[in-house]
Amino acid sequence: MGSIVFWIVIGVVAAYAVMLYNGLVTLKHSVSKAWANIDVLLKQRGEELPKLVETCKQYMAHEKDTLERVIKARSAVSTAAAAGDVAAVGAAEGELRGLLGRLFALAEAYPDLKANETFRHLQSRITQLEHAIADRREFYNESVNSNNVRIEQVPDVFVARLFGFGPAKLFEIAEAERKDVDLKQLFS
Repeated sequence: MGSIVFWIVIGVVAAYAVMLYNGLVTLKHSVSKAWANIDVLLKQRGEELPKLVETCKQYMAHEKDTLERVIKARSAVSTAAAAGDVAAVGAAEGELRGLLGRLFALAEAYPDLKANETFRHLQSRITQLEHAIADRREFYNESVNSNNVRIEQVPDVFVARLFGFGPAKLFEIAEAERKDVDLKQLFS
């Protein structure tokens, strides 16, 4: 009788450990999926930006520096995303968003550009992508937080350590992005 109880207890403990492990695997893959969703949107935006810059070049010949900086920032985001470097993506994203804000503010000085159907479409598309990226970043951080909390809680921490589950890195923005926007600078 004692050995039957022992094996039942062992079986229950083993089943519980398997449930914990499977839950941790689900969270780990949720984080990966959330990052992949961000990556897809970054790629879409990256494909739209050269079209926007090219459209702007036709109207904004003396704003060449801003246009080149947008392309350079786009490249930095792509490189960091390809490397899976969450911190570098956050920094590059901050630079790119700032430059896009400047570009859209500069476009105000070009009535022909603002009236251009291609420009308006691309501006709208990039704005939609920016909103989608922000939503996906929020979902990514929720997934990372769930993962990180779970691998630190008892009894999950024991299974997490045993099988090498580690914390994921939150998607954080640069300190400069937390400051108020200087509207005068955008229009100068």
